[in-house]
Amino acid sequence: DPDKKTEVVLLACGSFNPITNMHLRLFELAKDYFHETGKYKVIKGIISPVGDAYKKKGLISANHRVTMAKLATKNSDWVEVDDWESSQSEWLETLKVLRYHHEKLLCPDPTNSLQNAIPLTKPGRKRKQEPNRHDPVKKKNQNPDIKSVPQVKLLCGSDMLESFGIPNLWKLEDITEIVENHGLVCISRAGNSVQKFIYESDILWRHKNNIHLVEEWITNDISSTKIRRALRRGQSIRYLVPDVVQAYIEKNNLYSPESEDRNAGVVLAPLQKHASDSKN
Repeated sequence: DPDKKTEVVLLACGSFNPITNMHLRLFELAKDYFHETGKYKVIKGIISPVGDAYKKKGLISANHRVTMAKLATKNSDWVEVDDWESSQSEWLETLKVLRYHHEKLLCPDPTNSLQNAIPLTKPGRKRKQEPNRHDPVKKKNQNPDIKSVPQVKLLCGSDMLESFGIPNLWKLEDITEIVENHGLVCISRAGNSVQKFIYESDILWRHKNNIHLVEEWITNDISSTKIRRALRRGQSIRYLVPDVVQAYIEKNNLYSPESEDRNAGVVLAPLQKHASDSKN
């Protein structure tokens, strides 16, 4: 059925320290892009904040970061927050988080099957009636069901894509599996430099049809780093983060010179892990 669209789930991994309007915009831009191709239907967005074991400088506790993300997406009808990654005691490779969400879509957990069933069956039900109208060969009927497993694609900014080039931050086989089996959606202002980066990488080039580059025309340069800096200096962050997030930060007095010193001098978990792997 040519009208059958590939279902896509967008997964954003990162610190979200704190979540900003830019993070939320990434989802909107990606969804518009996929719908404009006419080939995809975005059924869900997932925000997965990194766990504390990531050990990034200035990273405040996961429960605050998850709570802020939940506040920020409270009135979104398609973007949600998942705290599975952040509740793990060890740092997890992004690939493992992608796999987890892929498998969760394959076999929804019965305890929250009600939540899972609603978004997943609604689009499917309408579609099933349509092919039968022009009664295709019965064998084809099994196909749509197999095909209807949504693709989980990693949503990122150009900085994450370019971090693939930092030694020991990513495992080569992880990057390969991400672009081969799942796919990347990269929102970028500087389309050319990202394209150049893909061109210069054999792995990315080989799978470039699985890397969706989305041009951000209404540029948005808000970063969590800049937000934290403003907060340390007692400057306003209004209109840069959702109001509920701003209120939560103020109420809990979250960002300070002290919080920014957290994990100072500690080696980032992936660098620690991959450096010791390469020694073995």
